Amino acid sequence: MANLGSAGGLHMYALTLQRASGVTGAVFGNFSAPRQQEIAVARGKILELCRPDDNGKVLTVVASEVFGTIRSIATFRLTGGNRDYLVVGSDSGRIVIL
Repeated sequence: MANLGSAGGLHMYALTLQRASGVTGAVFGNFSAPRQQEIAVARGKILELCRPDDNGKVLTVVASEVFGTIRSIATFRLTGGNRDYLVVGSDSGRIVIL
């Protein structure tokens, strides 16, 4: 039996039961294909890529949970390019280009 009273034997794990619902950032661009309008949405630790359908409804294409909290997102396009890139900043101060 594990000794839960000692500092070395006790392990804690934090898990949320519901997905974050508040949007902390959103940008639009052509991320997957040229002339394909998409929206990147940051919700706490979750990054979503959404796309409007023909009826005007916004559908989530993919959602991924990241390690850390997303603090900022931005887009940029290389000169002469036809696709946009997504820059994601985290709470640790690191950035990732997707």
